Amino acid sequence: MSEIPAKATGSEDPSGGAMTEAADGLSSGDAPSADTMWQSSPPGSMYDYIKVASFSIGPDGLVDQWSLRAEQLLGVPAEQAVGMDPIAAFVDPARREQGQRKMAEILDGREWTGVVPVRLPHTAEDGAREGEHGREGLAEVYVMPTRTEDGEKAAVCIVVDVRTLRSIETDLAASQAIFGQSPFGFVLIDPDLRVRRANQRFASLFGGTPDDHRGKGVHDYLPRGEAERVEATLRRVLQTGESITDMHVTGYLPGAEDRRHWSVNLYRVHSGSGRPIGIAWLGIDITARRAAAREAAAARRNLAMLNEAGARIGNSLDLETTARELLDVVVPGFCDLATVDLYQGLLSGDETPQGLADGSAEVRRVAFASAVSEAPLGTIGETVKLGAVHHYPFNSPCADALRTARPQSVPGEEGGLVQSTLAVPMVAQDTVVGLARFARTKGSEPFGDRDRDLAVELAARAAVCIDNARLYRREHERALILQRSLLPPGDPEASGLDIACRYLPGNAATGRPSEVGGDWFDVIELPGHRTALVVGDVMGRGLRAAVAMGELRTAVRTLAQLDLEPAEVLAQLDEIARGLGAPGGIHQATRAARRPREADLSEVYLATCVYAVYDSVTRRCTFANAGHLPPVLVEPGEPALMLDVPPGMPLGVGGEPFEEVEVELPEGALLALYTDGLVESRDHPLDEGLQAFVGALTDPAQPSPGHPSATPATSAGGTRPNLEDVCDHVLNTLDTHHGEDDIALLMARVQGLPAGSVGDWTLPREPRSVGRAREHARAKLLGWDLEPLVDTTELLVSELVTNALRYGEGEIRLRLLLDRTLVCEVWDSGLVQPRRRRARDTDEGGRGLQLVGLLSAAWGSRRTPRGKTVWFELPLPGGDTTLTDPAEALLSLF
Repeated sequence: MSEIPAKATGSEDPSGGAMTEAADGLSSGDAPSADTMWQSSPPGSMYDYIKVASFSIGPDGLVDQWSLRAEQLLGVPAEQAVGMDPIAAFVDPARREQGQRKMAEILDGREWTGVVPVRLPHTAEDGAREGEHGREGLAEVYVMPTRTEDGEKAAVCIVVDVRTLRSIETDLAASQAIFGQSPFGFVLIDPDLRVRRANQRFASLFGGTPDDHRGKGVHDYLPRGEAERVEATLRRVLQTGESITDMHVTGYLPGAEDRRHWSVNLYRVHSGSGRPIGIAWLGIDITARRAAAREAAAARRNLAMLNEAGARIGNSLDLETTARELLDVVVPGFCDLATVDLYQGLLSGDETPQGLADGSAEVRRVAFASAVSEAPLGTIGETVKLGAVHHYPFNSPCADALRTARPQSVPGEEGGLVQSTLAVPMVAQDTVVGLARFARTKGSEPFGDRDRDLAVELAARAAVCIDNARLYRREHERALILQRSLLPPGDPEASGLDIACRYLPGNAATGRPSEVGGDWFDVIELPGHRTALVVGDVMGRGLRAAVAMGELRTAVRTLAQLDLEPAEVLAQLDEIARGLGAPGGIHQATRAARRPREADLSEVYLATCVYAVYDSVTRRCTFANAGHLPPVLVEPGEPALMLDVPPGMPLGVGGEPFEEVEVELPEGALLALYTDGLVESRDHPLDEGLQAFVGALTDPAQPSPGHPSATPATSAGGTRPNLEDVCDHVLNTLDTHHGEDDIALLMARVQGLPAGSVGDWTLPREPRSVGRAREHARAKLLGWDLEPLVDTTELLVSELVTNALRYGEGEIRLRLLLDRTLVCEVWDSGLVQPRRRRARDTDEGGRGLQLVGLLSAAWGSRRTPRGKTVWFELPLPGGDTTLTDPAEALLSLF
C-alpha cells in the first residue's frame, strides 16, 4: 500500500507540473523529447490551480498517510491527521452515519466518487480572525480500493476543491465566449508569429473556418510592404512586452478590390508562470470610419477655405485686386493653377456687351496664379498673357460654361502638365461677369463632386465682390464727374489777382478708388473789379457730400451776385445748409432748430467755409469764416502767418452770427485758402500740419528738407516764384500723397489796380453835374486811348448821374475803373435801388435803365455802407464782344 501513496505524493513534488507545462510550451505537431518530458520548471501547472490533494486510509478506516497537498487543502498537519477518522474529522455530524456506511463499502473493495461537504481552512483572502471555524466547502472525492502488503483492504483518496474547479470552468467558458463571440477579429499568434487560434469574426472576413487559419502568418493576409511593417511590430511586442494601441493596417480582403483599413491592438500573452506564449491581436475594420473622417476633414478644409475666402476676398473695391484675392485663397490649397477672366465689355462700362449670351464675348485675363509653373493657363495649345484680351471658341467647354452659367470639366491634354481643369462661371445677381478656371497638375488628386461645389461657391463669392467693385467703380467715376463739374473750369481769372489752384481727390496719388468728398473752391468776379474767393468742405464723404457741396457752391455763387457782405453770405448759406437736411426745406429746419428735442441731427448737413471779398482798387480783403481753417498770408519779405479770423460755427449749425475781418493786402502779398486734407493726417496732429504749411509758404523759393525736388522755379523777373510752382512745392513738402482726404488749395497773389487805371470824382447835387460827369468820362477815356468807348460811356454816365440826381440823396461820386474791362460806378447816399421797367410808347421817360442794359455788357446795383452804387461794364475794343451803336439802341426803344 505504501507504494501507491508514494505515487500519489509524487504528483505533489514541486516539479510535478513540469511535464504538463513543458507540453503546453510545444507547438502543435512537435514531438516531445525525453529531456523535455522530465524537465523541471517553476510551479504553475493545472494542479496548482485546481488544488488536488491525496491521502490513504488503512484497513481500520483511519488515515495512515497524509500528503502535503492535503495539509494545504484541508488545513490539518500530517502528525494530527495520521490515525484520524476522516469521517468524524471532516464530515458534518448530520451526515456521519451515511459516511460510515460509505467507508465500510470502500473498505469492502468498492470504488466511490462523490461530492462531500467539508470544512476548509480560512485563507488570507477571507480575512478571518484567529480561532474561527473553517469555511464551508465542497470537495470532490475519488476513492480507489487497494491492499496492504499483508493483503488487507485499504483505500487511496484523491480530493479536489470543487468550487475552485467550478470557477476555472466558468472562466474557461467566459474566455471561450469572449473569444468566439467577439465582433472584432481576435487572433492569438504564437512566438513563431503564426496563427495559433482565430475567432469566427476573423474567419468570416478572410474566409474559411477558424481552424483553416492555424499556422498562417501576416504575409498570407497583407501586401508585402505592409506585412513586413506589421511583422516587425509583432516581434517588438513579443520581445519588449510593449502594447500597441490603434495601429493602422491597410490591406485587401479576398476577392475584393477596395482597400480596407483596420485598427489593431497588440499585447503580449503570458502563461501562469509568466513565460510569454504569444501575442493577442484584436482588430476592427475602420474603413468606413476613415472614409467618414476624410469626409469630415474635407468638409472642415472646405469650410476653412470658405471662411478664409470670406475674410480675404472683397477687402478692396478694385476688380483686379479682388480677382487676385480669389487666387491667393485657392492656390495652392485647392488647386495648382488658376486664372480669372472678366468680360471686357463689363470692365469698360458696357452693361450688355455683344456675345454675352453665347459665351463668345471678349474677356480679359485679370489674374493668374500658379504653384508649379509661371506659364499662364490658356486654351488648348495656347497661352494667354496677363492683361490680354481674348475670347473662347464657341464650342469650347469654357464658352459653354459662360453660356450656360454652369461649371464644366476640361480634360487635360495628352503629355501636358495639367491633369484636370474646372471652368467655373462667375455669377453675380444672375449675371455672368467672368470665368474662373482651377487646374490640378498630374500627380494631384482629380477634382471630385465636392471640389466642384466648393469651386462654384468660391467663384460665386468672388463674383459678388467683383460685381460690387464694378458697380462701385462706375458710380465712383460718375460721382467724380459730378464733383469735378461743380468745380471752376480751367484756370480762374480775377481782376488784380494772380490765381493758382489745386484739387486732389482722396487716394488719387495711390491709385486706389475712394469715395468722393465735399471739398470745393471757387473764384467769383464781383462788380467793381472785386473778387470773391471761396473754399469750403462738406463734412462726410460719398455722393451725398458731393451733392451737398454742389448745392452750397451754387448758393454761394447766387448770393455773391447779390453783392452781399461776406458775413451776410455765410448767414444765408447757413440757413440753406440747414434746409438741405430737412424734408420741408429751410422753414422746416428753422422750426426744428427751435425745438432741439425734435431735431434729427443725422439729417443735418454740416460744412465749413471761408468767404473773402478782395477789392483790387483799395487792395483790401474782407474775410468771414464758418468753422474753417484760417487763411494764410505771406507779405513780401515777411514770414507766413495765419490770419486771425474768428472761426465761427460750421454751416448747418445755426444760431450764431458770423464776424468779418478786413485786411489791407500789400502789393505782391500771397493769400492761401485750403481745406483740412492738406494739413491733417493720421500720422501727425493738425497743429503740426498747419505749422508745416506755414513753413512751406514762408520761403517757397527754397526746397524743404527731405524734398530736394521741391524747388519751384522763379518767375520771369526772377524776384518771385511762379504761383503754379508754389502750389507744387507746397503739395510736395506736405507729402499730400497719403490720399486720406480730398485736398483743395487756392492761392492768390495781390496785383492791385494802378492809380492810373482809376478815375474818381465827387460831384455836387445839381443839374450841372450831369455835364461835368460826361466831361470827366470823355477826358479819362481819351487819356486811356479808349476813344471807341467815349460815346457809349458818355451816354450811360449821363443816364446814371441823372437817376442819382432824380432819385438819390447826398453827393454823387463817379468812378471809372480800367482793367480787363471798363467799369463805371455812380455812388449816392440813397437807399432805394433802381428798378428797370418797360416804358410804354407814350411815356416820355423810363427808358434810361433799358438803354443801360442794351449798351453795356453787364450792369447792376449794390448797397454800400453809405448808400448804394449803380454800375455798368463795357468790354474793351479789340475783344470778341462788339459794341452796340448808341443810335440803334435808342431807336430800338421806340
